[in-house]
Amino acid sequence: MHRTLTLVLFAAALTSCLRKPESAKPRHHYPLTGLIVAVNFKDRTVTVDAAAIPHFMEAMTMEYPVQSGIDLNRLHVGDKISATVNVSPDGLYDLSNVERQSSAASK
Repeated sequence: MHRTLTLVLFAAALTSCLRKPESAKPRHHYPLTGLIVAVNFKDRTVTVDAAAIPHFMEAMTMEYPVQSGIDLNRLHVGDKISATVNVSPDGLYDLSNVERQSSAASK
C-alpha cells in the first residue's frame, strides 16, 4: 500500500512538472498598420483604424493598450503608424514598437 501511494504521488508530481505554466507559453506577435483615430493618455491606449492582420483579424477600428516605454505624446490623431500587436496566451494584448509612418501634421 505504501509503495503504491508513493508511486501515485511520484507520477502526479512528474506530471505537474511536465506542464508548462501560463507564463512560459509564448506570446504571439503580429504586425499592425493603421491610422490613429484617438489617443487616451489616462488609460494609455490608442484607437487605431487598422488594416487586416493576416491569420489574426480582419480590418477594424479597435482600442489598444500601449506598452509603458512608448511616449504617447508623440502620437496624434491622423498619424499613420506601424506597430506590433502582442497577444498573451490568456488573450490579453498590447502594442509595442509603435512607429509613425506619416504625421497628421504633414497632411
